[in-house]
Amino acid sequence: MALQICPKCKGNSFTWFTNGKTHFTSWSCFDCDYEAKESESDKCICENCDKSTKIKLKDKKGEYWWCSNCNEINEMEI
Repeated sequence: MALQICPKCKGNSFTWFTNGKTHFTSWSCFDCDYEAKESESDKCICENCDKSTKIKLKDKKGEYWWCSNCNEINEMEI
């Protein structure tokens, strides 16, 4: 599993894991201890890079869209 750019600290230390009991993938950063949950059903094509790598992440502060290919972050519209 490859490391990704962390949406919070921008370090190359963001990775994911699943425990098999939930429908969520957990993401965490080894550098800044940031954690977020991904809903497996919320994926789409990124408008920035045109890849199918844009996912919805939820953390303690709210939800946002993040592309694991180009690292584009889009806040959720309320």
